[in-house]
Amino acid sequence: MSSPTRIKTILFLFLFSMLAISLFGQDPASSPAWNRAKHLQHGINASEWFAQSSDYSEQRLSTYTTLDDIALMHRLGFDHVRLSIDPEIFNCAGAWSDCSRIKILDSVVAQALKQDLAVIIDVHPTSEFKHQLATDSFAVERFRMLWGRIAEHFRTSDPERTFFEVLNEPELPDPYRWSGIQEIVVAEIRRMAPQHTIIVAGAEYSDIGDLIVVPPIRDDNLIYNFHYYEPHLFTHQGASWGVPFWLDLRDVPYPATPESVAPAIAEQSNDTARWELTELGLAHWDLPRISAEMQFAADWAKKRQTPLLCNEFGVYRNFAHREDRLRWVHDVRTALEQNGIGWTMWDYRSGFGVVTKKAGSTTADEELLRALGLVHDH
Repeated sequence: MSSPTRIKTILFLFLFSMLAISLFGQDPASSPAWNRAKHLQHGINASEWFAQSSDYSEQRLSTYTTLDDIALMHRLGFDHVRLSIDPEIFNCAGAWSDCSRIKILDSVVAQALKQDLAVIIDVHPTSEFKHQLATDSFAVERFRMLWGRIAEHFRTSDPERTFFEVLNEPELPDPYRWSGIQEIVVAEIRRMAPQHTIIVAGAEYSDIGDLIVVPPIRDDNLIYNFHYYEPHLFTHQGASWGVPFWLDLRDVPYPATPESVAPAIAEQSNDTARWELTELGLAHWDLPRISAEMQFAADWAKKRQTPLLCNEFGVYRNFAHREDRLRWVHDVRTALEQNGIGWTMWDYRSGFGVVTKKAGSTTADEELLRALGLVHDH
């Protein structure tokens, strides 16, 4: 391509993108998403309940997390709950109105709304489900039809406080394919539930880098969202999923400096881990770094004219040093709030949890709640 032609092409793409933003941006004065986003300022994820499990029996769904837990979330100071839901929950032989799993889900949604908690209905499938979307057009069509039924089922729920999230961390390496799928699903949800606000995200793992390449979507009632676990070497140390060497990581500090990461490097025989930890120490992971990343995301949303939400952030608590974990949560939460971004912490009771359940008793982590800046009355 000649230089003049290249310049014309770049200019055309730039002007088209600016036009798209002007056409598809959401006017705060007219789009309900802006006012509804105020209900999503400090929330909690309810994980390993309706998703991330091999057991969706009525017995487990009624006891793993309960309606009392929903009430406790409200007392702890959260204003919304994100319900991770595996599509398997909706795989019922008969009518959904007769399906025990969906009846339990309905009772949870009703309890949350009764407790003045907004609810995010988050379709949160297995990686296998998402990988099918990457290659199989029939899987995409089934996904569209599933969302049509979900939206129809919940269309009578309060649209001010019930939100539909298209897909958790799509894991699609092709952002353009994901954008096409997401537009199809948004259109289907909008057809079945015209009043509800829809939450959308970028491809792969929905980080800030994925967010900023999402093309404008032709809908004026959306909230864009991203997830934040940076740096993963700290937040996921000891985790048995993800990058293999995470499993053996210990003593990874926050904030990270060359001096503070030296003990963690000394413990490692894996050269990749040693290199990544060395890079971590040189990367200035501290509150100013995190604040700068949040400001970048907030500036992007301002240009896009869209509300923005961070609906996952947290630290795996099994191996991170407690004081470092509390400091990271405090810094991320502070940076989000300073940039006007609502948040949903990961998570309520599992490996990143804000409560511990043992022998029928539920204990809230007071220091973690303090790091989250919550006012609670328990």
